[in-house]
Amino acid sequence: MKNIARCLPWAALCALLLAALCHGPVGQLPHYHDFADQTPVLGIPHARDVVSNLGFALVALWGWARLRGGERFRALGGGAPGYRLFLAALLLTAFGSAWYHLAPDNARLIWDRLPIALACAGLLAGVWGETHAASRCSGAWLSALLAVFAVFSVFWWYATELRGQGDLRCYLLLQIAPFVLVPMWQWLRGRPVAERRAFGIALLLYAVAKAAELYDHEIGRLLGGLTGHTLKHLLATAAAGVIVADLVRRSRQPARQK
Repeated sequence: MKNIARCLPWAALCALLLAALCHGPVGQLPHYHDFADQTPVLGIPHARDVVSNLGFALVALWGWARLRGGERFRALGGGAPGYRLFLAALLLTAFGSAWYHLAPDNARLIWDRLPIALACAGLLAGVWGETHAASRCSGAWLSALLAVFAVFSVFWWYATELRGQGDLRCYLLLQIAPFVLVPMWQWLRGRPVAERRAFGIALLLYAVAKAAELYDHEIGRLLGGLTGHTLKHLLATAAAGVIVADLVRRSRQPARQK
């Protein structure tokens, strides 16, 4: 029975891949670049959508500062390479997303989506490395492979977009996979409740952030100065903060207490 249970993540991943193949290309939403925030502040166009990315940089820099030195990262075991990728991508997200929102178009959107894809790849590699890898070497290999797939997913979308039928399936797969695989891996490997709770809260916050993104204009009309996309940035920052805070907490604990 235990062996069957451990096959569940692979079955779930196969189901996601099969659903993506059967569905066919997933195009970008019409008028995707038409954001609700059109207000310039101090000469910055779409100022709230731009400035709200600062939180990603602050969380990433805080994480690097608290986990500085090899000893803290070593405490995270095989997950260290993935979490390093996650923190680096989080910092790049701040710059890439801010650059995109200054003048939204598909060419700039590459630099927004690329670090987000890398962050998802790093999170997957980090959790897998902690729950499966016998050494940091295997975690590093998975981080590298997922990073390559992340880059491919974004450039595949852009290449298909240039051909007139954009396909976001690979990119969306990277966004969806953590919601399915991370809770399964942590549950099956008996990770501590506090760790599972932190990642669960983070995933829930990110799910709400994605919903806010879809209702950008509606939330803007309801809340006035706060649009749905700005709210998405704030909620996604909070999600990243929860994960980083948990990594910092666990990096300070003796191995036997984890």
